[in-house]
Amino acid sequence: MAEYAPNAVKKAVIGVGHGEKQQIHMMLKILMPKAEFKGNDAADALAIAICHAHNRGAARMRMAALVG
Repeated sequence: MAEYAPNAVKKAVIGVGHGEKQQIHMMLKILMPKAEFKGNDAADALAIAICHAHNRGAARMRMAALVG
């Protein structure tokens, strides 16, 4: 289980911590052009999944640096 602040999700998806939902939707379409999301909840869930993947990869790299 993970929890992310809205600014963290926005930063992972659009590159900055402050932005509008339209910016997130546009970037989701660029990142995943075949993905179809119906409604804001589906787009938010996809953005959170991208944020989680981004943070998980960064944590894995930090652990590898500490161990290696």
